[in-house]
Amino acid sequence: MSNSDFCKVRESVRSKIGSKVVIKQDRGRNRIEIQEGILQDAYPSVFTILVDSRRDDNPPQLLSFSYIDIITKEIRMKLC
Repeated sequence: MSNSDFCKVRESVRSKIGSKVVIKQDRGRNRIEIQEGILQDAYPSVFTILVDSRRDDNPPQLLSFSYIDIITKEIRMKLC
């Protein structure tokens, strides 16, 4: 992984702020968690996604992920 890869991922995420995204997160041992939310903000090391699970009675959650998670494929992010 080079610094240019990190910068490309960071700029790609920043350009999609406000967009609806689907996150597939690898939880290990063949467990994959899929969440849908809105890309809230992008910081130098992390980005945040607001997840509002209406099917449950849970309040909205603000999740944060590292750009490294995308590079190492711990999470996969797709626009809706």
